[in-house]
Amino acid sequence: MTTRDPDRPSPDALLRLAAREARGRLKIFLGAAPGVGKTYEMLRQGAERLRVGTDVIVGIVETHGRAETEALIEPFEIVPRREMDYLGRTLTEMDIDAILARHPTLVLVDELAHTNAPGSRHPKRWQDVEELLDRGIDVLTTVNIQHVESLNDVVAGFSRVRVRETVPDAMLEDAEIEIVDLPPDELIERLKAGKVYVPHEASRALGHFFSKANLSALRELALRRAAQAVDAQMLEELRAGATGGTYAGGERVLVAVSEQPGVEMLVRSAKRLADALHAPWTAVHVETPRSERLSPGDREQLSAALGLASSLGATLATVPAAKVASGLMAQIAEMRATQIVLGKSRRSWWFKLRHGSVVDEVLRQVEGAAVHLLPMAKVPQRGRGLPTATREIGWRPYLLSIAMVALTTAVAELLDPLVGVNAIDLIYLVPVLAAATLFGLRSGLIASLASALGYNFFFLPPIYTLTVQDPQNVVTLFVLVGVAIVGSQLAGRLRSQATLGARSARENAALAALAQTLAQVSDAASTAEVICSETARLLDVNAVVLGQHDGRIVIVGAHPPRNTLEAIELAAADWAFKHGEPTGCETGTLNASDWQYHPLRTSLGILAVLGIARDDGKAPVPSDRAVLLATIIGQAALAHERIRLENDVRELSVLNERDRMRATLLSSIGHDLRTPLTAVVAAAEALPAEGEHALTIVTIRTEAQRLNRFFDDLVDMTRIESGALNVVPEATDLTDAVSMAVHDMRKVLGERHVQLGVPPDLPLVLADPKLLHHILINLLDNVAKYAGAGTPVTIEAHRAPDRLILSVLDQGSGLPPGGEQALFGRFERVEGSDRVGGTGLGLAIVKGFADAMGLSVTASNRADISGACFSIIFPNDSLISPRQGPA
Repeated sequence: MTTRDPDRPSPDALLRLAAREARGRLKIFLGAAPGVGKTYEMLRQGAERLRVGTDVIVGIVETHGRAETEALIEPFEIVPRREMDYLGRTLTEMDIDAILARHPTLVLVDELAHTNAPGSRHPKRWQDVEELLDRGIDVLTTVNIQHVESLNDVVAGFSRVRVRETVPDAMLEDAEIEIVDLPPDELIERLKAGKVYVPHEASRALGHFFSKANLSALRELALRRAAQAVDAQMLEELRAGATGGTYAGGERVLVAVSEQPGVEMLVRSAKRLADALHAPWTAVHVETPRSERLSPGDREQLSAALGLASSLGATLATVPAAKVASGLMAQIAEMRATQIVLGKSRRSWWFKLRHGSVVDEVLRQVEGAAVHLLPMAKVPQRGRGLPTATREIGWRPYLLSIAMVALTTAVAELLDPLVGVNAIDLIYLVPVLAAATLFGLRSGLIASLASALGYNFFFLPPIYTLTVQDPQNVVTLFVLVGVAIVGSQLAGRLRSQATLGARSARENAALAALAQTLAQVSDAASTAEVICSETARLLDVNAVVLGQHDGRIVIVGAHPPRNTLEAIELAAADWAFKHGEPTGCETGTLNASDWQYHPLRTSLGILAVLGIARDDGKAPVPSDRAVLLATIIGQAALAHERIRLENDVRELSVLNERDRMRATLLSSIGHDLRTPLTAVVAAAEALPAEGEHALTIVTIRTEAQRLNRFFDDLVDMTRIESGALNVVPEATDLTDAVSMAVHDMRKVLGERHVQLGVPPDLPLVLADPKLLHHILINLLDNVAKYAGAGTPVTIEAHRAPDRLILSVLDQGSGLPPGGEQALFGRFERVEGSDRVGGTGLGLAIVKGFADAMGLSVTASNRADISGACFSIIFPNDSLISPRQGPA
């Protein structure tokens, strides 16, 4: 990371603001939980905009039957919802095409995290909103804090509820956020009063997700996340306007990391401070010319400190600067830090005299921020000497410096008659500057001393002696020494800055090449190989990419190639995969491993793990490569996400084509076979079952009816999968529905005794009579096939607090444990029981018809005696009291 001049507007910030101005404005009403009043507040503000003449429409608003919400919608123009058929049900979604054609100034869109019905243009509603914003339309929308992607795991950790519908954090970063807040006690009272859910649902909610502890935690998350978004937007505005000052609306912690012993204590202290303040924190290392001369031990110490900071959640920043203090001050101004954590080292007086004190300089310059000083361990003296551009070893630089002075002396002898002795001293500046620039301070000092002696010996009277008669000659000697020192310092700084700039350019070019290469590969294996080879080349490490296959960690790609990893390596990689945290060498988890593993996080979850290691056993990531590694990890994660999405699209295309071909085939079969099959069944029924062929005729009738039922099942399955079911819900009496199904299946059931236990006082159910009849017929046919000849059948129904359950029970051998729900799959037949034979479509049709009507079906073994129990569950919203309406 580089810094910029704080007095100059940030080009990146200006570009982002310009791009934002070209889009519509997004305002999000953020709440801690359902029922706090987000939709109400959105409609209220929309109505205010409407009254002042803004063109406002309602894209989609969910009233949930609340009278006050419905009253707020009345003044608005409402875009009709788009209707889509799915599995026989009519679903409605926001009509984005109609909104774009209407092109209002402002549109109200409720429930940003909603998942659209299959067949919609975008799978998620937030993607619809993105398209509206891209077209320049302003949007007001609502979302609950548990739907924010980065907080999904946090909410699941204390609520035990995993939210599947999430919104990317980027939506909040670009939006104006308004918190719609309600204290937990008031929200609980609203729940109890039935203003959020119907009473029976409210009771369950209060006992689970809507406990007071959960609501308090969600409220804190919402307030904190909104504060972070506002803080980020404020910093963006400040950078774009080059505005000075801390603007401490929220705390921001910065810790300076160096190679000093005990720096890990400094990092942990900064982490505790950031946690106490609930603030983001950044670990900064300033690269100066002196950084080029760090020993291997110092580099390992610095790398370990940065690795620790990264594992604790810090943002890493590497700042090139001439001096540590100036680099720190630039970073403090860039991030508007309010809390600065520095280590006060116990340096010798000689070191302070030469280099000054970073802490003292920061304290003199910093304004509006708190500085926390922690004592560090005493730094042992290692004889580094004065800072130079390079530290040369051997006599060659000194010999070359003396040779340059000798050459200059020879040239001066030739020029002496022309320019005179008073100008010769200027000529001797050339070897001094050349030696200091090329070889550093020590060589420059040797050259300055040799120049002074040569000038005195060959040109100052008395010549060919080292006697100094004129004090002016002493001044000349000191001038040459001063020139050597200044020249070496300037050259060292320029060389260090050039080195840092060249390295940054090389890294940027390498990252651009990596991104281009990753864009050209189209499968996971090739992507992993590219990532491994480029990571190994850029960081000089061994690299491996691991993924999950059948619940196991497997190697997808490696450089150099390898097929196996030790058990501890696989355990560390598995931990990184499951917990989303760096593990292994130089981390806080399973650090006995020789490898360091980094999870590749994406919006789809953790798709792979990148592992790195060095053959020499040193820290996998040098301190000056930590930011580069983070960039590589981000590129690798994006590449894996792209591959996964491309694979999903290809699989979806294949499935769609397969379904289209199957529907076409079955449609053709249905058209060509229906007429002859109907004729066969009619002819079989017309044949008299008499005489010597009576048994054959009965068999023909039975098998023809069986074939007809199979054909009906096949056609029904096709209707379910193609979404061609036409569901017409009606108030249905379960007593009549069960009686009709038993009557129609009397021949199939044979001599079985059928016991009915459906009370006549049960409420009516809202269901499609034809589909419900078909469900019951298939369940009874299943009993007839698999329950054993002559075994009784029981059909009973009872009312539970939140549902009505209709069950068909037999007294067969039951179902093998663990295979109950598998029965509802297509062509599924459970092995290990007497339930074999048949097509395996009957129960799949039962589930398809039930899903189409919003019902659910279950299979289990009876608890009282041997046998199976198949249940149809009617939720409370599908129950109708004859006198009072919905139950």
